[in-house]
Amino acid sequence: MPATPPNQQPRRPKRSRLRRTLIWSFSIIAGVFVAAIAAFLIWANVGVMAAEPEPLASVTDDPAITIAEVDGSLVLSPTETASTTGLVFIPGAKVEPAAYAAKLSSLVTDEQMTVVIPQPLLNLAFFDTRTIDDYSAAAPDVTTWAVGGHSLGGVRACQLADSPDVAGLLLFGSYCANDLTADTSLDVLSITGSADGLTTPQKAADARGLLPADAETLEVDGANHAMFGNYGPQSGDGTATIPDEEGREQIAVATSAWAAELHPAG
Repeated sequence: MPATPPNQQPRRPKRSRLRRTLIWSFSIIAGVFVAAIAAFLIWANVGVMAAEPEPLASVTDDPAITIAEVDGSLVLSPTETASTTGLVFIPGAKVEPAAYAAKLSSLVTDEQMTVVIPQPLLNLAFFDTRTIDDYSAAAPDVTTWAVGGHSLGGVRACQLADSPDVAGLLLFGSYCANDLTADTSLDVLSITGSADGLTTPQKAADARGLLPADAETLEVDGANHAMFGNYGPQSGDGTATIPDEEGREQIAVATSAWAAELHPAG
């Protein structure tokens, strides 16, 4: 074998250089992927919109309502009456479950309904794959279940409503992305706000054809997106032109009438 000339390094095989290039490229891709996941997790858990203290206090101080936390879900139930109907209500994106307690409390006091408000995975209903059975386990004595939600939570509720175990669907500032027209036994109420800047009345109207033909709809004049909860102003939303108490009253009347008509699924 001829000797390597002085001051001349042996040539490295091309295969070794290719391997180094691939490892370097993979390391960059993996680093970018990990950084993206970390950034998303931070975004999902930072800036969660908390319940406003006063509306929440009106529920926690009401002796007619018993409040408990079961498996990460906020459970509101009638204090003196056994409840046989229940509602699983899924929060909007990055909204604390307790922010919906005040708007849903009339279902507990007036209709003796148990309301379960779960904490979605990563504060986003889109990533939560639990079923109606998983949610309803928080109130095992309830025999008739409805589902509902606000904004993105309503989209997820529509998916859960496509189940023979669900008797009703309640939408707050939301709409369905799946077709429920074939379920003629599903009692549906969709409430929107004329000043909603996120789920605009036009968006809800465009998706109306995915609901059963007999679904009830209500537009609260002057209500915006955030009025369906109590968590303060929300970026991109319109400006409400009615007081929160007025909006709460209209929502209470409509939801009580809807709940009174619920019949067992199947």
